[in-house]
Amino acid sequence: MDVLLVLAVDISYSMDPDEQALQREGYASALVSTEFLNALKLGPNGRIAITYVEWAGEREQQVIVPWHLVDGPDTAQLLSERIRSVPLRRAYRTSISSVILFASGLFKQSGYRALRNVIDVSGDGVNNHGPPVTRARDEAVRQGITINGLPLMLKRSMNSALDVPELDVYYEDCVIGGPGAFVIPVRTREEVVRAIKTKMVLEVAGVKPKPAPRIIPAADPARISCLIGERIWQENWNN
Repeated sequence: MDVLLVLAVDISYSMDPDEQALQREGYASALVSTEFLNALKLGPNGRIAITYVEWAGEREQQVIVPWHLVDGPDTAQLLSERIRSVPLRRAYRTSISSVILFASGLFKQSGYRALRNVIDVSGDGVNNHGPPVTRARDEAVRQGITINGLPLMLKRSMNSALDVPELDVYYEDCVIGGPGAFVIPVRTREEVVRAIKTKMVLEVAGVKPKPAPRIIPAADPARISCLIGERIWQENWNN
């Protein structure tokens, strides 16, 4: 097996139903795209396994589609249809740390062994529930797992109390980790489906995208606090 891939998809209430549907469609359509199927054939074995997980708060992780072997168009089509068939739901809070820990345990339950184990986290907010996200990330990396990120930055102008404009930086500094880890930020609705397809092609191919140039102020080596979500929640709801 080339890759075991956990698709960990945010269903917190900050995601409106239209965004959830668009995110779901992005994964379903990526699986049957020519680019994804070509990347699949390039692997040494031409076989991967995927499980689709939805998550929100500390105790809100649910396997929507169990481990599914993908080795060509037919099995990819079946998985795409299964993902589309599940009703949408939403839940409270955002615990990236808990879904990383939950997803890490799924690899041993898969019944497969692969060259790479990857957790693919997509979401539109920072960790504000459960353990610190860096603790979960570091534990997963110690197990040889790679964590990639798809920060959904579609509402950056709404100025919500929980909004963090630098969500891509947060994902880069606090969420992703392991060999070849990368982040693909999504800033408009039009980018969602394309970004998901690009991300999945790269994950199957085992290729890390070239980073865009970024200027980091010399006086600010710590770009963002990895506890920013917990602090915002405490300031707004725990007073």
